[in-house]
Amino acid sequence: MRDSDKPFVLLARVTVKEGKVDEYLKAAAEVDAAVEQSEPGMLFHNFDADPTDPRVFTWTEVYQNDAALHAHLNNPPVGKYLEAHAKFGENFEVDIYGLLGEETIQAVNALGIPWRHHKTTQVGYIRDSLHSA
Repeated sequence: MRDSDKPFVLLARVTVKEGKVDEYLKAAAEVDAAVEQSEPGMLFHNFDADPTDPRVFTWTEVYQNDAALHAHLNNPPVGKYLEAHAKFGENFEVDIYGLLGEETIQAVNALGIPWRHHKTTQVGYIRDSLHSA
C-alpha cells in the first residue's frame, strides 16, 4: 500500500476574532453540513471548542486517503469557509498525523498556511477495515 492510500488525521486549530464567534460558528456549521454530503472520503469531521478559551476551536478530520484531502481542498464550500475565516478568524494552523504522498505534501504547502507533518509514528497501527472504507 502506497503512503497516499492510507488514512490520516488532520487537526486544524483556529482562533476567532474577538466578537466574531457567532459568525464563525455559522460558517463552520455550513461547511460541516456540505462536507458530510459531498465528501465520502471524510471519515470524521468535528469542530470542537477549546475548554479554556472561547475563541479557540479545533477541526479534527480523519481522511480515508490523500485523494480525500484533495477532494476536500477542491470542494467549493471549503473555499467559502476559508473566505469566512479570512473575515472572522485570526489564526489557522494545521497538524497532519500520518503518511502522505509527495503530491499531497505539495498541495498542502501551496495553501500558504502554517502546518506541521507528523510522519514518524513511534508506535501504532491502522485497522484493515479503514483501508477499504
